[in-house]
Amino acid sequence: MYRTIESESGQQMVEEKVVYPRRQRELESLVQKLGLPDRVQLKWPLLDKALTHPTFSPASNYEQLEFLGDAVVRMAASDLLLEIYPDCSVGQFSAIRKVLVSDRVLAQLADLYGLERYLLIDRNAARDEMGRQSRVADAFEAVLGALYLSTHTLELIRPWLDPHFQRLAAEIIADPAYLDYKSALQEWTQACHKVLPEYRTRPTQDNGKDQFTAEVWLLGQRYGTGKGRSRKAAEQAAAKEALLSVHENQKKTKKA
Repeated sequence: MYRTIESESGQQMVEEKVVYPRRQRELESLVQKLGLPDRVQLKWPLLDKALTHPTFSPASNYEQLEFLGDAVVRMAASDLLLEIYPDCSVGQFSAIRKVLVSDRVLAQLADLYGLERYLLIDRNAARDEMGRQSRVADAFEAVLGALYLSTHTLELIRPWLDPHFQRLAAEIIADPAYLDYKSALQEWTQACHKVLPEYRTRPTQDNGKDQFTAEVWLLGQRYGTGKGRSRKAAEQAAAKEALLSVHENQKKTKKA
């Protein structure tokens, strides 16, 4: 089904509609929840596909759109962080973004908009509580992919996603426990050197208190050292120092 609408500039635009009127109304309800304009130029069949689980339709489902949406959500988060925290290091950006685009956070955002109620899925698969977070997060990314393909920009995404990411980023910065420096460092080492960092952790004492000291090594070079009350905390501290070192080296290279 198609219809022709007139934009504010007077130009005619063809708005693609999905086949089933009931489904169309459901999707329009979701778009309204996102706060998008009534006359938004949207590829509705793509949005329908983004909310179709593989168990419902093995041939036409959200998997490809989810693949694209994974890149789109990272782009949206990166754009926002560069705008609101221009003085942050690359390591801090990576660590914050890692949390923002995690399945846990994306599933929470999906729940805010009741995304699951629009998801077409096999009944047995829907009962799988263990896989719920992952499939809802995947559907959320697929929706972002569909919105991106409608304009090939972030104009249908950032207006409603930015406030959530801005709030969460502030919470992450206020509480470093949210940050996952190890994952951010691993992303960098794999992208730049195709290897994983190595952690050498040992129990130590500080003023009579038991703790751990960790060193992170890469290609035979020590990149950072950290201490913490647990192995995990010590390794996170070492990864943070390593990322800061990487950022400083990058700045020196640019100046040279």
